[in-house]
Amino acid sequence: MSKEILVCPNEKQKQFFESTARYTAYGGARGGGKSWAMRMKLVLLALGHEGIQILLLRRTLGELRENHLFPLLSLLNGAAEYHSTEKEFRFPNGSRIRLGYCDTESDVLQFQGQAYEVTGLEEATHFTERQFSALTESNRWSGNMKEPFRPRMYFTCNPGGVGHDWVKRLFVDRRYRENENPDDYRMIRSLVFDNKFLMENNPDYVKTLMALPETRRKAMLYGDWNSFEGAFFPEFDYDKHTCEGFDLPKEWLKFRALDYGLDMTACLWIAVSPDGTLYVYRELYEPGRILSDAGRRICELTPAGEAIRYTVASPDLWNRRQDSGKSGFEILTAGGVKRMVKADNARIPGWRCLREYLRIDENGAPRLVIFRSCRNLIRTLPMLRFDEHVIEDAADTPHELTHAPEALRYAVMSRTPSGKQVRRLPFTASLYRFDDPRNDEETYEQIIDY
Repeated sequence: MSKEILVCPNEKQKQFFESTARYTAYGGARGGGKSWAMRMKLVLLALGHEGIQILLLRRTLGELRENHLFPLLSLLNGAAEYHSTEKEFRFPNGSRIRLGYCDTESDVLQFQGQAYEVTGLEEATHFTERQFSALTESNRWSGNMKEPFRPRMYFTCNPGGVGHDWVKRLFVDRRYRENENPDDYRMIRSLVFDNKFLMENNPDYVKTLMALPETRRKAMLYGDWNSFEGAFFPEFDYDKHTCEGFDLPKEWLKFRALDYGLDMTACLWIAVSPDGTLYVYRELYEPGRILSDAGRRICELTPAGEAIRYTVASPDLWNRRQDSGKSGFEILTAGGVKRMVKADNARIPGWRCLREYLRIDENGAPRLVIFRSCRNLIRTLPMLRFDEHVIEDAADTPHELTHAPEALRYAVMSRTPSGKQVRRLPFTASLYRFDDPRNDEETYEQIIDY
C-alpha cells in the first residue's frame, strides 16, 4: 500500500505542524484552515511515528463525519485501511487514528482506561472543561511505540461555545492554576487572512464575516476573545444566586418543574417565599430513566407530607407515545406525579423571564435563589451559550447542559401571567386552581387566578 500525500501549509499551519508543546491550540477565528491543519498534523504523525496511537474528537457525530471522516477517507485511500466498526484508520507501520465524538458530558468515559500518545480536539470550545480534563487522563504512553515520544494534545478553536472560558484562560489569558505549567501551553493564532487558499478561491467569505454584527465580527473575523458574548446568563452570580439550604416554612407554596428525556430527567423543586422569591431547593438529574421510572423517582424524592401545588412540564409529554399508546402525562400521573400542567414553552420569552428573575433589584436581592445542593443546575446554568443563528435564544448544544435550565424556564414562566410584566408573585397567589369543577386529575387546565 503506497500513496503520495502532498502537504502545502501556510506559515501559521507550518508553526502548528512543528509544535511539540504539551498542549497546542490553533486558530482563533473563522476561515483560518483549522480542520485541514488538524487532519494533516495527525496524518503526518501517524506516518512518521511507528505504532503511535492517535485520537481525533469532535463534539457530535455529524460534525465528525463531515469535517474529518469523509475527507480522511479520500486522503488516506491507498495509505491506510479504514475499519468502520472501530471508526479508525490503521497504517502499515502500526499507527492508528481513531475517530470519536462526545455528544454528552459522560461520553468521555468511553475513553477512560485507554491510552493515546496524541489527542486532537477539533473545535475545542465545544467541549466542557470537565470533558477536557477527563480526556487528559487517556493522553499517555500506549506502549506500542518503539521510540521515545512525549504525549501531547492539539486543539483548534474559535471564540464562543461552552468551552470558551477554559480555552481562553489557558491559551489566551494564560492564567494558570497550581500544578499547571505555563511552558506546556502554546497558542498559534490564525485568521482568514492567513489562509491564502480561501482568500484566492472564496474571497466573498471575508465579506460574509465583515457583515456580521459587531461583537461577533470581532470574534469571528479578528479572533477577539474579549468581544464574544460568552455566557447566555452573565447575570448569574454564584454568591448572590445560591445559598446554603435551610428549613423551608411549611406554609410556603411549593411546586415542581420537569424537563424529561430518556437521556436526562431533570426535575426541580421550587418554593415561593411570601415576597415572591423563588427558591430551588431540590433537584433530580439522572439519565436513562423511562417515564414510569422517572415518575417513581420524583415521588421518592418528595417527602411524605410535602404539599406540591403543581408540576409544570414540557407540553410534548401530553402527546401519545407510539410504543404504549399513552401520553407521558398519563404514565407520570399513574406513577404518582399528580397535578401536572403544561408549560409555556415559548423559548425567547421564557429566557427573558428567567433573566428578570436573575436580575438584582434595587435592594440588592435576586428573585431566584438556588440551594447549593442543586449542583447540576448551578453547573449548567452559567454554561449555556448563545445560539449562533437565533438572536436571544440559548444554544441547544451540548444537549446535556440544557435540561436543568429548561426546567427552570418552565418554572419561572409558570409564575408569570402570559403577556403581563414580570413581577414578584406572592406565594398566596396561584396561577393554577385545582379545586375548579372544570378540572379533574386527567385534564388540568391553566387558569390564571389572582
